Amino acid sequence: MKLVNLKDAQQQVSFTEAVKIGLGRNQGVFFPESFQPLADVDALLDKPFAERSTEILYHLIGDELPKDTLSEMVQRAFNFPAKLVAVDDTHYCLELFHGPTLAFKDFGGRFMAECISLFNQGERVTILTATSGDTGAAVAHAFYNKPNVDVVILYPEGKISLAQQKLFTTLGGNIHCYAVKGSFDDCQAMVKSAFLDDELKQTLGLNSANSINISRLVAQVCYYFEAVAQLPKEKRGKVHVSVPSGNFGNVCAAMIAAALGLPVAKLSATTNQNDTVPRYLDSGEWAPNATLESLSNAMDVSKPNNWPRVETMLERGDFNKHDFYSRSVDEDVTQSVMKQLHEQGYLAEPHTAIAYQGLVQDMDADACGVFLATAHPAKFKESVEAVLNHQLDMPKVLTDALLKPCLAEPLQADYESLKQAVMNKIS
Repeated sequence: MKLVNLKDAQQQVSFTEAVKIGLGRNQGVFFPESFQPLADVDALLDKPFAERSTEILYHLIGDELPKDTLSEMVQRAFNFPAKLVAVDDTHYCLELFHGPTLAFKDFGGRFMAECISLFNQGERVTILTATSGDTGAAVAHAFYNKPNVDVVILYPEGKISLAQQKLFTTLGGNIHCYAVKGSFDDCQAMVKSAFLDDELKQTLGLNSANSINISRLVAQVCYYFEAVAQLPKEKRGKVHVSVPSGNFGNVCAAMIAAALGLPVAKLSATTNQNDTVPRYLDSGEWAPNATLESLSNAMDVSKPNNWPRVETMLERGDFNKHDFYSRSVDEDVTQSVMKQLHEQGYLAEPHTAIAYQGLVQDMDADACGVFLATAHPAKFKESVEAVLNHQLDMPKVLTDALLKPCLAEPLQADYESLKQAVMNKIS
């Protein structure tokens, strides 16, 4: 797999190198120069999830990984289902919250952990990541107690749900968490600064587990095939997919799936009130505003790291830009849609409701729609119960985590504070 730094085309690397480097020169992300369609998508859709995912990833990565090794990695990483649930005859929800931390990022986090463990061959590595809610838990659990690995997680203090926070701040051991006095964008900027610091990179063997890392991104491609595989065959021809979008990695994975031949006719990247991309598509001006807090906090991102990848695919025609939609959904509409879905018998948290709204706004009458549920409703217990006036049952993994003390340390939103804290903790 040949990957190019989108900010420095002279930096070209293999998949293995891209996984180990994480972020390229000039804070550029790595991305394939092109995508080759799969030979027989229909045949692939008839295969079991893990077997199909191995074929897809082998097609993307190439022979850098022996196929039998890749198969073992996939079986360990994807050992839980992605369930497609019918809301009505034409709208289906892909539930991606059946993994160990109840969020879609379990897929990418666990596959990345498999890759890092294989590629580093016992060398010391420090995973540094920012989280707007679910990445922290997925990465922490994927790497927890793995030898020669430390994990440093930054999150915006008071801006993620308590359940999200407790899933990763209570682990301890090789998981080091910092509550940053700022926004997710502040956390993300600190991570980027760390990757420009040669001293820190060399001392700690730094790597990133955000969707910056190509291993997470390619893993996410697989569950879009799983969604279509679970549809009735007569509904697979014209599928409209809607993805709740913050950092735009998840919708980028959907676009890659389409480029490989998955029959995705339209694609919606629906945001909350942090609407940098919808405004950019309307005006042509990239003008991020200050990040606003919302019910859908995992999407409270004003400067999405993965937008350059999405824009690259649109510009070179990997996906028809006229079939790509990005609209914003405000707080009032989010709550209204949550209630609407609940009346239809489907319990949705805010991110899922936003994806549903994005779907119904632009879906053709003769299409089949798939919208994503990226996290379990119980991870947003307080807001869901308040909006729906409905008592939620709590999964055991959450009730256990909520009883444990938070081990995170406070941190100012500046890079030197982070560097000092991490060097004192790990080096």
